[in-house]
Amino acid sequence: MSKKLKGKKIRLAKAFNQNRRVPSWVIVKTMRKVVAHPKRRHWRRSSLER
Repeated sequence: MSKKLKGKKIRLAKAFNQNRRVPSWVIVKTMRKVVAHPKRRHWRRSSLER
């Protein structure tokens, strides 16, 4: 495994945590008006900014 710099590792961890689906209680509360996450990112299709 390649060595990661600490700053890059923290940024990757933040991106990993942000890349979650909309919680089910939000979908229920908004009566399915909010189902998609606008900032959702696929690991293969789009890249991170640095």
